[in-house]
Amino acid sequence: MAGDEPTSSRGVVDPMNLSIIIPVCNGEKYLRSLFESLASQTLQAEEILVVDSSSTDGSVAICNDFGVDLTIIAREDFDHGGTRTMMAQKARGELLLFMTQDAIPKDDKAVENLVAPFADQEQLAMTYGRQLPRQDASFAAAHLRHFNYLDQSMVRRYQDRKTAGLGTIFTSNSFAAFRASALAEIGYFKDSLIFGEDTFAAGRLLQKGYIAQYVSEAVVYHSHNYKISQEFKRYFDIGVLHTVEASLFKDFGRAERKGGAYFKSGFAEIMQRRRFGLIADFSVRTAMKYLGYKAGKNFEKLPAAVVPELSLHKSWWSKQRQV
Repeated sequence: MAGDEPTSSRGVVDPMNLSIIIPVCNGEKYLRSLFESLASQTLQAEEILVVDSSSTDGSVAICNDFGVDLTIIAREDFDHGGTRTMMAQKARGELLLFMTQDAIPKDDKAVENLVAPFADQEQLAMTYGRQLPRQDASFAAAHLRHFNYLDQSMVRRYQDRKTAGLGTIFTSNSFAAFRASALAEIGYFKDSLIFGEDTFAAGRLLQKGYIAQYVSEAVVYHSHNYKISQEFKRYFDIGVLHTVEASLFKDFGRAERKGGAYFKSGFAEIMQRRRFGLIADFSVRTAMKYLGYKAGKNFEKLPAAVVPELSLHKSWWSKQRQV
């Protein structure tokens, strides 16, 4: 029941008892930098668990070079939620820090800063860090990071949904830590989601009475330069998620309000910086995000043969037909 008190064993935790979990698929471009950065952190994890989806590049060799705990699965067996659940259940840590292969810590205190709040907040179930754009980020990619990841930390509770809407459960497990017992209480990450397993988990945790915290001092570099077609497809998938899991997302409000604020913010930055040549591209991208989201929300009304072509996670649809 939404707002219930957590029933798992709560209390302060030892941030030293930490497991880092990283899903990998053809990540050799970033993995060496990631592992080197993790090795230089002021807080060292008890273990680094990597689950590799049968990479065809040098990812496995790099993992072996750094001595991480490596699990290899078939590419088709990867599931955003299910695979992370498998690794969470394998991990020994009281705290589980999830990262993606292309999120590189900005400094040597990123990990310590991310998990520090757990030491004295009994109801804290998860934290997530700030993401800054990489040096090669486009304007659209950079603005999205600056819009979503502010320079001020904040705590989110279930009741905040009345004012913050879906922003209450905004998160990213590209760099996020979870209390293992709280994650277990909600059944870990839901499997068979098109994506968004982190957001779904955040919603369930807040509904159970836990709190989440955004830690702006814990910073990674992480951004994607999507093509306009990819912008449509990504937001199509968001719309699908919000329809398939409507009962959860209805509890936290509509997404359109934040979309409007994003466009106004981006347009204002373009005008302030007098980069007028970006107006058309930014406007088209924003329109494609909106249209993609609306199409995804109504995917059940579209021809079944067309739907996978509109999605950034095309293989997910073939799995659904096999169920």
